[in-house]
Amino acid sequence: MTKTLTGELSIRDADLIGAALAEIAEEAGRLILPLWRTGLDVETKSDSSPVTVADRRAETLILARLEERFPGVPVVSEEDSSEFGTPEKIAERFFLVDPLDGTKAFVRGDPNFTVNIGLIERGRPVAGAVVAPPTGEVWHTASDGARKHGPGKASRRVEVRAWPGDDAVALISHTMKPEALAELQARYGFTRTEAMDSSIKLCRIAEGAADIYPRHGTTMEWDIAAGHAIILAAGGRVTTPDGEPFAYGKATDGFRNGWFVARGG
Repeated sequence: MTKTLTGELSIRDADLIGAALAEIAEEAGRLILPLWRTGLDVETKSDSSPVTVADRRAETLILARLEERFPGVPVVSEEDSSEFGTPEKIAERFFLVDPLDGTKAFVRGDPNFTVNIGLIERGRPVAGAVVAPPTGEVWHTASDGARKHGPGKASRRVEVRAWPGDDAVALISHTMKPEALAELQARYGFTRTEAMDSSIKLCRIAEGAADIYPRHGTTMEWDIAAGHAIILAAGGRVTTPDGEPFAYGKATDGFRNGWFVARGG
């Protein structure tokens, strides 16, 4: 599919875009996976985060495929932004790309890393795809909500679950300190936790496997845009800690996010 995105997006557009982004992310995942656990050299970027040849190769592929399928739509991507800086302004419609989200996990040999592609429309994520290469899991937006498939499995709809009261599960980072966790528990009312990396946290909430992901720390827009789109399609939400809408296209802030909370039902 080659599509020039002009005017308002229809339901048909949303279906085609989500599936197309999933195909591109899957192709990037197939490129990354053979490099996992191979002892790749790791470089340090200006923000002290790691980068490998896997990040760069995946981004090159994704940028080429997006230009082929959606010519003329701007893209803000992690590695390009790290090397050349983020744009000073951006169109109302643009893609956000993280070619390898969870590079630290990738380098450690852990399986919690993903490929993320999200489409933003007037500050809101309207389509997205997330792929977990080690497991082959794929989540993407569709006209009937959010969908998931895996190797040899048919695509199925996924939905967030209702808040389970005293059994709510929060997804947190591996490095969260006990005092920070205690503060989050007091504020948001969850009882159980599970630590994991990358945008898989957002997808687990979207499929009803967890309930909340409070992030009181810095992230970039490309880290969460695709997962945010999938959570919205699955019936959940991502807001500021005060419940205000969470916006994208923050060019004046270098596409840096403030604190947010991702929730299921």
